[in-house]
Amino acid sequence: MQKQVDYTDAVKTKYPEQVVIAIAKDRNGKANPITLGWTMIVSGNPPMMAVAVAKTHYSVEAIEHSRCFTIAFPSSEMADAALFFGSKSGRDTDKLAEFECETAAASEIDSVLLADAVANFECNLESQMLTGDHVVYVGEVVACHVNAEPRKRLYTVGPGHKLGSV
Repeated sequence: MQKQVDYTDAVKTKYPEQVVIAIAKDRNGKANPITLGWTMIVSGNPPMMAVAVAKTHYSVEAIEHSRCFTIAFPSSEMADAALFFGSKSGRDTDKLAEFECETAAASEIDSVLLADAVANFECNLESQMLTGDHVVYVGEVVACHVNAEPRKRLYTVGPGHKLGSV
């Protein structure tokens, strides 16, 4: 049996929710990571993934400038990095300079990989769509990387930015 409730009550049932860190270089060549919860696979052939970014975030400018982005599945050990990347603006902060996080150059696009992530996906921007207060960016996956060491993925496990592995 179902009962009707407000959206704000019903959406709280979504946890655990996956977390990704999207990275795009801005017009100055600075890699700007942002932590996002709204992401999905949108095609298997060709492989494509999507992220939703609030239209007021600096990452919108970076993705639209670079026309490519990395999607990293952070490991549970990256909880502090995920919180930092999600709470600071790239307009004011060089996030990768201020938070120690090992990176490597992407192989097919002008971006970076997060070395401690479970996996990294290099994406070329294929399309975008304004959806209310967010922009959905769809990227074709052109290269994939997985961590050589087994890692657990990081998830949002509850409201208030509660992070952990599942």
